[in-house]
Amino acid sequence: MENKVLLNKAKRMAKDGAFFMILAITPFLASCSQSFLDHLPDERTEIDNETKVQQLLMSAYPQANYAWLCEITGDNLADNQAPHMPSNPNDKQVLSHYNYSTYARWDEELFNFKQASMATWSDSDSPGSIWQHFYNSIACANFALQAIDEITEKNGGVMSENMKMARGEALLIRAYDHFILVNIFSQAYKDADQSRSDVGVPYVTEVESEMVKHYDRGNVYDTYMKIQQDLEEGLKLVKNTWYNRNSGESPLKYHFNEEAAHAFAARFYLFTRQYEKCIEQANMVLSSDPAQLKSQMMDYKKFDDASSLADDGVIWQHPDRANNLLLLTTYSTTERRMFGYRYSVCGPKAQEVLMVHNSPLWSGYIASPLVLVGANLLSSSYRDYGFTSAKIWEQFQYTDKIAGIGYAHMIIRAFTIHQLLLERAEAYAMTGQYSLAEADLLAYWNNQIDNFSESQYKSYVSAGYLKYFTADLLNRMYSPDATTRQEWNTFENWDFTSANVSPSFVVPHDAIKYMNCINDFRRYETSFEGLRFFDLKRWGMEWDHVVGINSEVLHMSGKDPRRALEPAWETIAAGLEPSRPTQSAQSSTSESSPSLNIEDLKIKTDE
Repeated sequence: MENKVLLNKAKRMAKDGAFFMILAITPFLASCSQSFLDHLPDERTEIDNETKVQQLLMSAYPQANYAWLCEITGDNLADNQAPHMPSNPNDKQVLSHYNYSTYARWDEELFNFKQASMATWSDSDSPGSIWQHFYNSIACANFALQAIDEITEKNGGVMSENMKMARGEALLIRAYDHFILVNIFSQAYKDADQSRSDVGVPYVTEVESEMVKHYDRGNVYDTYMKIQQDLEEGLKLVKNTWYNRNSGESPLKYHFNEEAAHAFAARFYLFTRQYEKCIEQANMVLSSDPAQLKSQMMDYKKFDDASSLADDGVIWQHPDRANNLLLLTTYSTTERRMFGYRYSVCGPKAQEVLMVHNSPLWSGYIASPLVLVGANLLSSSYRDYGFTSAKIWEQFQYTDKIAGIGYAHMIIRAFTIHQLLLERAEAYAMTGQYSLAEADLLAYWNNQIDNFSESQYKSYVSAGYLKYFTADLLNRMYSPDATTRQEWNTFENWDFTSANVSPSFVVPHDAIKYMNCINDFRRYETSFEGLRFFDLKRWGMEWDHVVGINSEVLHMSGKDPRRALEPAWETIAAGLEPSRPTQSAQSSTSESSPSLNIEDLKIKTDE
């Protein structure tokens, strides 16, 4: 299965059920680690002018993808081997199971909430790959910052405008990398007191001067404060003009432009519950004009011209889409892992995640037409073993087309207008600004409908299959005391925030319906992309994994140490403090820890 060609994909169209097959090919940017990190310090290329700094920053972004690691650990995926009801609520409701194999053996370990002991640094999408690539990115940023300081010193201590902008970008990269690492490998941020007791991640701010160096992981509070320091300094310096001049070679959306920087800041402040700052930063991006806000969101008219999953993927991931704020190009096999293997969005999970259920918001279809128009509900057949999305379309780069080998890539939409709108809605709800929270939630849903093409609108809205979201529906579907409250993603109370995260994290009763709606919309909006895992952790939610033919239930409690994932066992064996205080490092029989071997990402395909 490892060497299997890209799985045949079929887009289930709304009316005629036609199928389309694709095999994708695309070029990819060079890795920063290939430019200097794989050399001894005294062999590295000297970065001694502004052009070289800019070239370094072009390849300084992390090239590992956290989506699969977070999805398989969170609550979006089900085990096909465990008996489950069908995805379609209109199908005969009988338990079924499918004996599909895992893509990699360590996927089973992660689904069982264990350390991925069978994975190494060189395994794509593994904890070790993410740890290594993100720290490589941090090393690139630090190298650029050192070069900027040296160039400034040669310039008599005067930092040019270009170097100020470059410094801003490097600081934002360093802050973002540590932000992702701490959200994966540590407990969620709790508060200034409790987070000092949770293990953080090493915050690296200096260029390496030795081949092997051990770092103290510190604590979560210190990690977040250092992120905030880099973030706020970077915000003051970053400018879109830094990359506008080279837009033909490296589009602005592939860098920390001003809008992406503000979106990152809004997410950081939301996660640390600095709600007013979150709103302030979101307002720097989101238009106050309703018509302009609509134009910032996804333009579904583009999908009228799509005839394949490849076309749909290009539409979602294209830098010209106003919805996309920052795009990251990664090595990843996430798409193929999601589709046709043991763990997938199938059965009741499809109902919870992808809106595959009956709803007051639509009728005539088992799923919202939004997931159909945007190619977010894709299956390879009518057998119920799971769905995937064009959002995570895999782009394949051949290194030898005759031999059929190359690299699997995936573009991460790290920040989008849709995500930011829901983040601002949460900040509004948690500050008691309920009318503004309601306006954002209605805009999230209704603006997408208004961005349909004429034919899409006629097929779904005018025909009565899709409805606009209203204040009345918000009450009926998400209010804790509503008799028609939606079954999925809603709660009678949100007491788990104060019980599992921090006593200061209290969701008022009047905010519950908004938080229920946000939970439902965010789970759909971030599906397949890994961010759901971050929400589960920061909200203190609990979830279960049902495993195997005997349906063994594994529970993830709100204070479970396993909510912090372990880095690669090689790093722990080499002396890194584990994420989980009760877990001992796994011993290695090898004399030395393996380093990242990019050749292992090459995948043999079979046309």
